[in-house]
Amino acid sequence: MANHKSALKRARQSEEKRMRNRTVKTRIKNVVKEVRSAVAEGAKDTAAQDLNKAKSIIAKAAKKGVIHRKTASRKISRLAKHVNTLTA
Repeated sequence: MANHKSALKRARQSEEKRMRNRTVKTRIKNVVKEVRSAVAEGAKDTAAQDLNKAKSIIAKAAKKGVIHRKTASRKISRLAKHVNTLTA
């Protein structure tokens, strides 16, 4: 554990950020799971709605710096590709 006052503060801040980031990452995983399950069921409308919700959540996470912007773009692209298999 840190000994200096500034190092203790930095450790405290890091822990707070870690907890905040963890909730956002969990939310991303859950919304991706919703989209994938909708596609597996074959529900076009539900999958499209879930995809829009997922895009928003993933983009916000990238904007906040929780995930890298290219990671967010890749996730969105792959989900959209998955949803488009229903229409084709």
